Amino acid sequence: MSTSRPAPWVSPLMCAAVLVAGVCAAVFGLGVTRLPLLVGGLVVLVVVDLVEYRRYPVRTPKSVAAGLLVLRAGLYVAVAYVDGSGLARLLLVLLPFTAYFAFGRNAAVWLAAVCLAVAVVSTPGWYADVERVSDLVMFTVGLVLAVAMAAVAVRERDGRIRLQESHRTVAELSAAAERARVARDLHDDLGHHLTAIVVLLEKAAAFHDREPATAKAAVLDAERSARRALGEVRESVRSLRSFHLLAALDELVAGQGDVTLTVSGSPNGHGTGALHALYRAAQEGITNSRRHAAATSIDVAVELDAEQARLTVADDGRGMGAATEGFGLLGMRERVALAGGRVELASSPAGTKLTVTIPAVRAL
Repeated sequence: MSTSRPAPWVSPLMCAAVLVAGVCAAVFGLGVTRLPLLVGGLVVLVVVDLVEYRRYPVRTPKSVAAGLLVLRAGLYVAVAYVDGSGLARLLLVLLPFTAYFAFGRNAAVWLAAVCLAVAVVSTPGWYADVERVSDLVMFTVGLVLAVAMAAVAVRERDGRIRLQESHRTVAELSAAAERARVARDLHDDLGHHLTAIVVLLEKAAAFHDREPATAKAAVLDAERSARRALGEVRESVRSLRSFHLLAALDELVAGQGDVTLTVSGSPNGHGTGALHALYRAAQEGITNSRRHAAATSIDVAVELDAEQARLTVADDGRGMGAATEGFGLLGMRERVALAGGRVELASSPAGTKLTVTIPAVRAL
């Protein structure tokens, strides 16, 4: 599953905000800021995030997440202690935010309540100071927003997972329907022709001595029926074979002197759907270069490596100008999106460049 971790940018962004506030506090003498310790603590927090995201790109195991939660809590408190601006205390809202992804809504809400209680207890006489009351209210709002943002991010992630599963199910059903169609074709068409051939050959054998002309006509009819059966078998087998992108591209540009094809890498590791999408994109790109851009030279390049498949179609035409994308480009975008890729189109009076990038299939 290629679904990434939800909202990985929140923690680094807040650390950057705390760093800016701490530097300003140190420069202007606002409070007591131990800048080296502040910078060191924030760097450690960012490193912890990066290591976790690289090791667990989708979801952190609960046991590991619990340990990291305790580590982060200690780092947040330490950073807040050396920050004279007071903004570092807002890092505590990241605790329920992070907990939501590993432990769910209830754990995040309870942890937010604990953080609020700690903030209230650690602020003596807050009820008699308007500024402290305002700080607690803002901290409460931050906790609520953190939990709400985590909930939205989790729902969005789960929605992507369900969508990918739906696409896979549709693809499997389509493949099953195609196999059933080919099976019906083999049964109906090939069975019909074989039956006709048997009957004709029996007729030829029966009339061989009495009516040679009739027997010869029956043999010729049997031969024609056999050739038709062979053609239909070849067509059915062709539909079952894997798609060969390189051969298809060679056939696509054959005889077109204004088109240059360059291919590097191997299609191994790339799904048939992705290769089909690249081929259709090449078709659409070449067609648009001729039809709309009046290009005299078209360069088609395909790069296939272990990470991704990339297709570029670049021409020397007049560009698309203010023209809107037609059904061909829209259909290409949809086909590439279903394969998990993206389409980029850059157009200028000096030419147009179409780029299609699709990640390689990764083993689960």
